[in-house]
Amino acid sequence: MLRLNSLMKSIALLSVCLCLLSAAALAEESPLQVMSFNIRYGTANDGENDWNHRKVFVVETIEEFNPDIWGTQETLAIQRDYLAERLSAYQVFGVGRDDGNEKGEMMAIYYRKSRFKKLDGGHFWYSKTPNVPGSKSWDSSLPRLASWVKLKDVSNDQHVFFFNTHFDHRGEEARRLSASLLRSKVKEIAGYSPAIITGDFNAPIDSEVYNRLFAEKENSVELIDTFSCLHPELRKNVGTAGGFILKDRGTNRIDWIGCTKQFKIVSAKIDKTNRNGKTPSDHDPVNAVLIIE
Repeated sequence: MLRLNSLMKSIALLSVCLCLLSAAALAEESPLQVMSFNIRYGTANDGENDWNHRKVFVVETIEEFNPDIWGTQETLAIQRDYLAERLSAYQVFGVGRDDGNEKGEMMAIYYRKSRFKKLDGGHFWYSKTPNVPGSKSWDSSLPRLASWVKLKDVSNDQHVFFFNTHFDHRGEEARRLSASLLRSKVKEIAGYSPAIITGDFNAPIDSEVYNRLFAEKENSVELIDTFSCLHPELRKNVGTAGGFILKDRGTNRIDWIGCTKQFKIVSAKIDKTNRNGKTPSDHDPVNAVLIIE
């Protein structure tokens, strides 16, 4: 009888230990919900699709995915502040591309305040003088920039770098050199720490821009296209831009989420959210769920 009681106690203790181990493993494998969303300029003359008509829809689309961290493009100060007010669980970080302050488009980064602490952050411009606010070079039509943050996940003390960007829509050389500069900056800023990039790259996946970001390259940080990793054969209706009406957007997938090899990619999707065929922006948001391995 004593032996039986001792065995039962041992089994109970083992069960408790296994539960604790499972909880610890779950804490270590906290999924990161990541979103990239070109929300379209708040001052664009879009008629019934202007910002005031769809801003609530944008908020509800973000809430539906419930990201832990997300980057927006074509974001003006009024839009940055509206989203920050309506989505108060997040802290926002971003500056205007024209002056490094409030003027012009922002590559705003939002991160969940209850999960992350910002340790560092900054911005660089796609030019020969990347530290000069508002600078541009090559054949770029406008100043373009990337914003980045270094975050600590308070649940497990892991560090992650997040870069958000928007490449020029006209300059082919500017896009190519921006891709090279971004990749070199990821290495310079993040080293070989876990890093995520989000953005509107204004280039298809069969372009040199894509190749410069994601192709294997000696002495460079390896970046992985999350969507292609999980859907290597998917080519139809993967376009992410093309107006405010839900339709087959073809193969023009220009909005990407990339990550370094420290991440396990759980899912990667193009969000086709619509209401009666109307979409919240002229770009579809793209989502990924990642786990640091």
